[in-house]
Amino acid sequence: MSRLSQEARNFISLIRESTCTSVLTGAGISVASGIPDFRSPGGLYSKISPDIFELSSFIEDPARYYRVAKERIHTMSDVSPNATHILLTRLQTLGLIETIITQNIDGLQQKSGAEEVVELHGTVSEFECMQCKRRFTRKEVELLLERSDVPRCDCGGLIKPSIVFFGEMLPQDAIRRAENAALKSDLFIAMGSSLMVYPAAQFPVIAKSSGARVAIVNRDETGLDYLADYIFSVELESFSEEALRLLDEES
Repeated sequence: MSRLSQEARNFISLIRESTCTSVLTGAGISVASGIPDFRSPGGLYSKISPDIFELSSFIEDPARYYRVAKERIHTMSDVSPNATHILLTRLQTLGLIETIITQNIDGLQQKSGAEEVVELHGTVSEFECMQCKRRFTRKEVELLLERSDVPRCDCGGLIKPSIVFFGEMLPQDAIRRAENAALKSDLFIAMGSSLMVYPAAQFPVIAKSSGARVAIVNRDETGLDYLADYIFSVELESFSEEALRLLDEES
């Protein structure tokens, strides 16, 4: 048996032994779908300036944001889920994991069919008027952008993507749901996250302090490896494909 197959088998066994499992996902799980992560060499920040995601920069020059976003950001929702998204959805459908908490804004986990997903940083697929709070779809915004560099609501308000910019508070409902999931879990898994960005990185800590076992599945070292009970140092796509194969064998 290959090391990868053994790791995938151990991972599934770990989840089957748990009575309540929650999963935190980061940018690493979407790389195989063609979405670069933000901070690694060749990542999104090597192509665009990080200040594009600052609220003050957006308000000062929304046309600049939308010029970049049309090609680099909103297109995240055009790609397809990969094996890791599909694996997590399969495990959720089987009743083996309960809550998926994601740092990602691409919506791919929901696109793969998952239901209980907590989006900590919002989504590129929805938009909101900053004045009257009317909601807009991406298609509606793109139609407005055909007529103007800056999409505005009928009330005159600036339309903003429903992602959390630097300088904004994370949605309190998402934080509450993530905290509750961490508190009640007896197994907390982090996948594809460097666990360097807070408050997302606090949830494994909360789970651990509440008695949960913590597992980290990631290609590289993370900021919380010292905390983990289990570490799976793997390439996520091939690992997830093998785990799916094993699940198929069991069914």
